Amino acid sequence: MLELALKARRGSFHLEVECRLASDWTVIFGPSGAGKSTLLRLLAGLDRNSHGDTAKGKISLDGRILTETSRGVWCKPGRRRTSLVTQRSSLFPHLGVEANVAYGLSSLERPIRATRVAEMLELVDATNLVKRRPQDLSGGQAQRVALARALAPGPRLLLLDEPFSALDGVASDALIGRLQTWARANGVQTVLATHDATDAFSTGAEVALLREGRLIAQGPATEVLQDERERIALRLMTP
Repeated sequence: MLELALKARRGSFHLEVECRLASDWTVIFGPSGAGKSTLLRLLAGLDRNSHGDTAKGKISLDGRILTETSRGVWCKPGRRRTSLVTQRSSLFPHLGVEANVAYGLSSLERPIRATRVAEMLELVDATNLVKRRPQDLSGGQAQRVALARALAPGPRLLLLDEPFSALDGVASDALIGRLQTWARANGVQTVLATHDATDAFSTGAEVALLREGRLIAQGPATEVLQDERERIALRLMTP
């Protein structure tokens, strides 16, 4: 279970969220500028106070405190067992695909590391890319490899910030389906930030609805996003 009570300021933008995310697959839904990316970066431990911005509050995962500003507790990103995947693949350009996916596995023996890399590339349907360089990949291929790299170390919490934007709808749905099955089988809690309601409906997700930095509703997608569901249906019916 992920528990958070956060207040953050980024320039003129204010984020204030307090909730418990108990579902194994949660969608943070909201329009651009709602604060989805800011929230995920705070969960990942990537944003700390700088340049006049402030963040305070508490984050815990399965009872383990990751951040508690009142006590000066801040777990470094590498020790959180948390992986963040964004729209930008951010692959290391000087490393091939295989080395990129293996980057966080240096503590494993070489045969085990090679097996893990192969498994992750198979999961994201990218085994044919293993010998390529990042500059030779399309946007969608790079996103698949970035996802494999994030999964390889075995995170406890997986944060996805619209990472499938370069894939078409069919490919995105197929990848999300495979990822959801894998995450549930391996006990990985997943939080997906998106402005596309179909991502929530297709996965039967728990939804946290975010607007202007505030959590305004939380619950099953069929309830929280009923207005979105009707809007999509009307749009499909309109010639």
